[in-house]
Amino acid sequence: MDEPLHVAVGVIFGTDGRILIARRPPNVHQGDLWEFPGGKLEPGETALTALQRELHEELGIVIDPARCFPLKKIFHCYGDRSVLLDIWRVDSYQGVAQGRENQPLAWCLSGELESLQFPAANREIIRLLQLPPLLAVTGNCDSKEEFIRKITAVLDRGIKLIQFRQPHLPDATAKLWITEALTLCEQCNARLLLNSSPKLFQQVPAHGLHVSASRLLTLQERPVDGNTLFSASCHNKTELEWAARLGADFALLSPVQPTASHPGAAALGWGGFQDHASRFSLPVYALGGLQERDLGVARQAGAHGIAGIGAFWH
Repeated sequence: MDEPLHVAVGVIFGTDGRILIARRPPNVHQGDLWEFPGGKLEPGETALTALQRELHEELGIVIDPARCFPLKKIFHCYGDRSVLLDIWRVDSYQGVAQGRENQPLAWCLSGELESLQFPAANREIIRLLQLPPLLAVTGNCDSKEEFIRKITAVLDRGIKLIQFRQPHLPDATAKLWITEALTLCEQCNARLLLNSSPKLFQQVPAHGLHVSASRLLTLQERPVDGNTLFSASCHNKTELEWAARLGADFALLSPVQPTASHPGAAALGWGGFQDHASRFSLPVYALGGLQERDLGVARQAGAHGIAGIGAFWH
């Protein structure tokens, strides 16, 4: 098969959080379907320079390179051709977006994209956009009252993805805490993942299952169905590769910076994080010694977002 067509793709966010999409012409490959704007790289171009050129030609906007972040590279084979999508988040631009090639445009919330018809490769981008940039991991609590108080504070901050991690609790007690946490999360349109054994997960209808790196490597197939989130803790390329092979929805890669909880662990640093995460198509959250203010540098290193205990669990 020929080399894949390298395409720069822009996920353009408006000030109201809506995302810009465009309809492909009827006479081209995957015609009449919606897509995220962009185009193929010309010889000698980087993905970012190609994106700047394409978005100006197609939409008449000038994007701010300092406010563009690499999201992920996605390879997809259509049978008659293959593509490598170089996906970038665009948070700032000048001008008014308009279809300069007479292509229809639409601004949509991320939750509205699922109902529209996209090329198959773009469906992976939509799944990526369903994951929020911040993921809170619960710290150990001595009582249910303390736990409820702290998880309520996390939800009040607008966090939409929480990992329940209370390894000191017996399963019977954990089930009670999880049941109350699920009620609180659903009231706030947030999702709760259980960092637990698959046995406990089967007893409580949470939104997803998270597994440790050691448990990950014992799995031979995805442990939950495709409608349930599945994530894994990873520390190296071998574990990331296994998570990707099992079809994990995302991974947590750590430690990026030194942490008090794992003082002897060698930190990856942002360079190491980028080297690891860039090799795989699954979204990767940066974890370890980070704060919410690190989100910008994390995105520049190819992270989908920031995960942590101390950053969110006070």
